[in-house]
Amino acid sequence: MEKEIRKKRKVLLMYITKVSGHRQATLAIQRALRELDDSVEAPGVNGFGYTYPILEKVVNRAYMSVIKRTPKVWDYLYDNPNVVKKSQSIKKFLHKTSHKKIAKLFGEYNPDTIVCTQAFPCGMVADYKTAHNLKVTLIGVLTDFAPHSYWINEGVDYYVVPDDEARDRFIKKGVSPDSIKVYGIPIQSKFAVQLDKEPIAQTLGLDLTIPIILIMGGGQGLGPIKEVVSCLENIDSPLQIIVITGVNQKLQKWLEKERKHFTKKLINYDYATNVDELMEIATLIITKPGGLTTSECLAKGLPMIIVNPIPGQEMRNTDFLLKNGMGIRIDKTSDVGEEIELLLKSPERLALMRKAALAFGKPHAAYDVARLILDGPAH
Repeated sequence: MEKEIRKKRKVLLMYITKVSGHRQATLAIQRALRELDDSVEAPGVNGFGYTYPILEKVVNRAYMSVIKRTPKVWDYLYDNPNVVKKSQSIKKFLHKTSHKKIAKLFGEYNPDTIVCTQAFPCGMVADYKTAHNLKVTLIGVLTDFAPHSYWINEGVDYYVVPDDEARDRFIKKGVSPDSIKVYGIPIQSKFAVQLDKEPIAQTLGLDLTIPIILIMGGGQGLGPIKEVVSCLENIDSPLQIIVITGVNQKLQKWLEKERKHFTKKLINYDYATNVDELMEIATLIITKPGGLTTSECLAKGLPMIIVNPIPGQEMRNTDFLLKNGMGIRIDKTSDVGEEIELLLKSPERLALMRKAALAFGKPHAAYDVARLILDGPAH
């Protein structure tokens, strides 16, 4: 009978933005579902792009502009109770005007469970669900270590949060403890596997006796990566550098042009499908503290260096790392070389950071979410 019910399972996964941690979390859940039950139907949809395609482009451009030019504005807006309160009317309007598109989605996929890895589609579906008194399970999956108030909506059956602190924050915001699952942020299962470092290093032409610094700037290749690479090139300590640039073609071209002048070994990728391998051999990582990247680093026990984090969710994720001894924050890019040199000369400190990271890692979160979906009621 259990098999019979599971064969009928239909899941709709919703995220926003193609190049984002939200989508990567969706893909991780999708893979876990198919591994646990190959009969499950689990398509993924860009919830914002589907309902408001033009608005999505406008909002994305505005967000990137604010982040790059006036990050303090984003810090003011992020989870500000006054802003949340004043934006309620806009939120209600967007929810109500999305009903026609949401109805079309429901008609096309007929899901019994909807999983949202971002607050906006979660709010739209919650509003549609309560307005039409639908018996569909709605699960909100957080992809940052700092939950914000936009997640809170009537009609959400479960919230999947990264840690106990996030759970406590949601309880204070009025969410029932029974509906909160502390599973972590969903990442690909390969990050849970400990790999043999030697063949990876040999393939890349790297020497495991020399420190390896991995540099990432998220899918957009953001952050002062040029300056960081230049700082590392100028320090006396021997090291090797790996850079992943994402969609930042300008940065990719600069690295290609400048690498011939570097004395230190440098490997650069635009996209890397072997990030788990790169994290396995890395001594430490300099990166933006996005929720997915942070979770992957924790699963690999990789110490994190955050340079000049953007106010808002990045700053909160950084606070989480610092508080638990898993990373360090550098506010001035010009200090990167000196700080990294000091850290590399302190293997005991690095070992403690690795231990702390592994203790907080939740590499099986995607499977826990998949089990929650599969074990839930089939409406």
